[in-house]
Amino acid sequence: MSKNPTVVFETTKGTFKAEIFEKEAPITAKNFLGLVRSGFYNNLTFHRYEPDFVVQGGDPKGDGTGGSDKTIPLEIIPSLSHDVGALGMARTNDPNSATSQFYVVIGNAKFLDGQYAVFGKVTEGMDVAKQLRKGDRMTKVYVQ
Repeated sequence: MSKNPTVVFETTKGTFKAEIFEKEAPITAKNFLGLVRSGFYNNLTFHRYEPDFVVQGGDPKGDGTGGSDKTIPLEIIPSLSHDVGALGMARTNDPNSATSQFYVVIGNAKFLDGQYAVFGKVTEGMDVAKQLRKGDRMTKVYVQ
């Protein structure tokens, strides 16, 4: 049985790793992994930090208004929850508007369950992820 892929995030605050739930959330995982493999996230910033909630990145404009050139449908998997360390796809008010922006849950985000797609979880370096702030950069993001 093959295991889910691991993505490594080298940041200006250190490195963290996340398991991507390719089997559980195939649409969202395929989109994210495709962007990672293309180098899309390299040198992008985390443009949003909300204390005890999330840190968000993946916007090429760096201000929360940008994304990749395609959108994906909302993929809710009831068994995947917004626990601390969860990776989720950000979107606009349109449920099917996710592109490249993602967030890491660093606090209480359970109220997002059923509304946003969870597609991964930090497996190493959660202390690093919790230190990320607006303006910190992903220097290199790759599949291990």
